Amino acid sequence: MATYDLNGKVALITGAARGIGFETARQMHLRGASVAVLDLDLGQAQEAAERIGPRAIGVGADVTDQGAMMTSVAEVVEKLGGIDVAIANAGIAQKQFATVRSISGEEWERVFEVDLLGVWRTVRAALPQIVERRGQMVVVSSVYAFANGMGNSPYAVAKAGVESLGRALRVELAPHGASASVAYFGWVDTRLVQDAFAQPDADRIKELSPDFLRRSIPPDEAAAGLLRGIEERAPRIFVPKWWRYVAAFRGLINPLLDRRMESDAKTQALLKDLDAKSVDLDPVSGPS
Repeated sequence: MATYDLNGKVALITGAARGIGFETARQMHLRGASVAVLDLDLGQAQEAAERIGPRAIGVGADVTDQGAMMTSVAEVVEKLGGIDVAIANAGIAQKQFATVRSISGEEWERVFEVDLLGVWRTVRAALPQIVERRGQMVVVSSVYAFANGMGNSPYAVAKAGVESLGRALRVELAPHGASASVAYFGWVDTRLVQDAFAQPDADRIKELSPDFLRRSIPPDEAAAGLLRGIEERAPRIFVPKWWRYVAAFRGLINPLLDRRMESDAKTQALLKDLDAKSVDLDPVSGPS
């Protein structure tokens, strides 16, 4: 398939005021694209757009608000002429590692709302443009889509759902000459990851996996890998690339890792401590 030339295209990127989203917008702009930087904070989105360049605009919207996303897409179409590439990148993580038993229902559902339903609402709003212009819909998943989500279940569940959504979209868009890609990032040195590693139990969690699995990459490297995938219209985009092998053998690897975690003394001790520390339980589901 011929390279998808970004020069002259229009891209909408959510969660783009910083991190991977910002770097993706910046690098797309360097390739000649016009970019809409969408973020929850309008001021931050506009400031980011100003730093990117003359063909960038800032848009403020909550990705969990379908009406706001529809309005934002209409604004981008009016100002930039359409949308060729939409990247559903916005995401959050829970405040601290916690088990399913002990995390508050409100926090669990908030992460899920942003990380999966926010992606769905972005897709829903942008899809007419993507079909009309035979463009690309990119949904940002994570290696957590196929890793065990113990202690971080709302994020893992959401990212697994994003993967399934992207796979379905890829097939459904083919008859229209459009496409979809699922992006899987490992550890990227963003605020989200920095905050995760700053949590009290982060060191104990890091001890449970090999050093090479925890190696983080800068946002510009993650964005460069994402753009290569977009230019290739790749169905799956792994950054770093070696994660594709872990994903390919997940059916063999995951049962073995799950079994090991069930019997590993360090893992079980950590989970008991997480149960004890996380006291923000829902009144209706707390211990009797």
